[in-house]
Amino acid sequence: MKKVAIIGIQGVPAKYGGFESLVENIIGGNCSEEVSYTVFCSGMDMKERLVSYKGCELKYVPLLSANGAQSVVYDIVSMCGALRGYDVLLVLGVSGCLFLPIVKLFSKSKVVVNIDGLEHRRKKWGSVARCFLRLSEWMAVRWADVVVADNKGIEEYVVERYGKKPELIAYGGDHVLREVGVEREVEILSEYGVEKGKYAVSICRIEPENNCHIILEAFARCGRKLVFVGNWRKSHYGFALREKYRECKNIIFVDALYDLDVLYVLRKNAGWYMHGHSAGGTNPSLVEAMFFGRPIIAYDVVYNRETTMGRAVYFKSASDICRLLNEGIDGSELRCIAERQYTWERIARQYEGLY
Repeated sequence: MKKVAIIGIQGVPAKYGGFESLVENIIGGNCSEEVSYTVFCSGMDMKERLVSYKGCELKYVPLLSANGAQSVVYDIVSMCGALRGYDVLLVLGVSGCLFLPIVKLFSKSKVVVNIDGLEHRRKKWGSVARCFLRLSEWMAVRWADVVVADNKGIEEYVVERYGKKPELIAYGGDHVLREVGVEREVEILSEYGVEKGKYAVSICRIEPENNCHIILEAFARCGRKLVFVGNWRKSHYGFALREKYRECKNIIFVDALYDLDVLYVLRKNAGWYMHGHSAGGTNPSLVEAMFFGRPIIAYDVVYNRETTMGRAVYFKSASDICRLLNEGIDGSELRCIAERQYTWERIARQYEGLY
């Protein structure tokens, strides 16, 4: 049996982001009997401290958050706790990868690093943070036994920049599918004031790199109904956008939402899914949306084109969105791609193949 330590996430049960969802879905029912997982969790971020979850052991790093500047120290402390007793260290993200030479010196574990989506290119970071993340990425590629890229665009970047061929493993998205009764479905649509097929939905963190300003400008201009779910109260950017467009009756601002029934119904019945991410690799929210077979209007970058295999439609400006909303778009092929490429059972087997 392979003993695998997972490092770099807030913890499970998943309540935060893409890496947390990844871990949530490669453990438990999708995990084979040949693998035993231990997940390092943040004692500060996780309010409930479970000893085990879905058959894996949970270990807690006290007084440190997995997010922000503390994530570097958090990852390093987690690595120190995993120096002995594991066949593989699965490191998610590059924050603590400056410590990898020490890990390799004192541990015999194989190190697998998922470098995520080129963090140093994200607009939210200042110049110092970008330099640090670029160095961390270099250390990750240099010292990891295996590098994982979650998107063809990231794979090509690693080959071109570092001359190293990463393993290509995307995210799954079938965990969003569920059963919701007709009465409950009608109730949710009524609650948000939308009709089946006559609105667009967008779900993301409210950050400049996700081009929320372009999407809002387009819907304010064209008058189509938009349900926009995100953490609007977490940044000046989010506050400013909400204030700017608060008089637009066709735009429904929804704070971060974790009710899976509501999210399922809003996605299932949407006429379009808006995806503004311009950074990162395979964005989990895009993969999840593909399972609903709805038309997807995505920001025009290589990562989104690769994820959707060119079967979505793409925008660069508010004018592009307004034009695309008036064109007949079919999303059924996107669902076929998702069912073939992005199931968690398939992703779990790919990771286990690396171990």
